[in-house]
Amino acid sequence: MTFHHSFRATFAGLVCLLLFFSASACAPMASPPILLESTPTPTITATSTATVIWFPPTDTPTPYPTPVVYPTSDYRPGLGSTLFEDDFSEPDSWMLEKTSSGSVALGKNELSLVISEPGAYEYTVRAEPILTDFYAEITANPNLCRGLDEYGLLVRYNSPVDFYRFSLSCDGQVRLDRLVNGKASSPQPWMQSGSVPPGAPSFSRLAVWASGYEIRFFVNDQYQFSVNDPLLLKGNLGLFARSASDTALTVNFSDLVVKEVTD
Repeated sequence: MTFHHSFRATFAGLVCLLLFFSASACAPMASPPILLESTPTPTITATSTATVIWFPPTDTPTPYPTPVVYPTSDYRPGLGSTLFEDDFSEPDSWMLEKTSSGSVALGKNELSLVISEPGAYEYTVRAEPILTDFYAEITANPNLCRGLDEYGLLVRYNSPVDFYRFSLSCDGQVRLDRLVNGKASSPQPWMQSGSVPPGAPSFSRLAVWASGYEIRFFVNDQYQFSVNDPLLLKGNLGLFARSASDTALTVNFSDLVVKEVTD
């Protein structure tokens, strides 16, 4: 009895041991644990960003305000006696007209240029005298004027295709154009001037000093620029206005004084 009991116990133990190893061999191998690495949070580092230039510089020169230069005798040398004065009371002295785009007319001691159409141009020339070396001053009073509407003096006028044109714009710029045999050029392109009051109504005293090849230009007693040119050495004085906007333009001129320039 004891032998059989011991044999059964031993046999049962062996069976259990075999079953244990068989289960261990057949069981799938456990996957190794996945280690989750912590992902570092991106750090925002301040870096220098290039400034965006929305309007890059070009080869076109930027106009700068004209330095204010108070004229001395060096700027207007040799001023002599008064050749004549014009209070704009004599209708025979100027070309007067009325067209579909505007008019040139005399008022009370002033000459008025009125333009009613965009882009229109009106001018008038004094009948006499023909001037060579001279100094002239005149007051311009734009009443209706804006932007690049312009007005000013015709200097050494010989014909509709031969003259200098000294311009002031209604946004405060000055310019000089030249026509010779109908060919236009700009010895002095538009440049900003602190001497020209922008807008209207306003008043400016325009002046021109001419001697030989050299012509100097002034606004409100302040020197603007000079040109040296041998092509037009004499001619008449004139006045003009040109509309560049879509509104009317009216400019009155008064108190013309012309003096001789001596060596």
